[in-house]
Amino acid sequence: MPNSAIQDLIDQFNQIKKNLETDVESKRKQFNYQFNKKRIIFERVLLKAHKKLKTRSLRYLFNANPLTIITAPLIYILIVPLLLLDLFVSLYQAICFPVYKVQKIKRSDYIAIDRHKLGYLNTIEKIGCMYCGYANGLLGYVGEIASITEQYFCPIKHARKVKNPHDRYWNFIDYGDADGYVCRLDSQKNRP
Repeated sequence: MPNSAIQDLIDQFNQIKKNLETDVESKRKQFNYQFNKKRIIFERVLLKAHKKLKTRSLRYLFNANPLTIITAPLIYILIVPLLLLDLFVSLYQAICFPVYKVQKIKRSDYIAIDRHKLGYLNTIEKIGCMYCGYANGLLGYVGEIASITEQYFCPIKHARKVKNPHDRYWNFIDYGDADGYVCRLDSQKNRP
């Protein structure tokens, strides 16, 4: 278990994340949209204003950086390994998490594909936004599954500094704390 100073920092970090979510929620009110079940609803006046701001797809392509257009296939071909990753990680979780007695991660909590419904985006931008929503959401989902797996099998901090570790990392056993690791193994054996 982390000491109280570390736990205080973790609590402060979680509070900061809650404050950021509160800010996002206030923007929802500012831009006048709401949810009806899973549908996003804008006021009609706002929808019309959005459509007036849309850049048509041909104009968008004409004004785009040629290097961006040339490199686009490299971005979009990644859909193949992303789909395979999605399949295999979802299978891994479905098969292994029940064995480990670990709660499954809800995929839909991570993958949000909704930006394509914005009226001020053209078709090309909408496709890009759908792709990014899927890719980044998938990587968050995979990261969460990987962090739970790491917590289960090897919850030890690294000796060297790791950039942007997952939230569970801070509760891991300190590098070199053999007694803490042995105690953790003993407690895991006694889990129901």
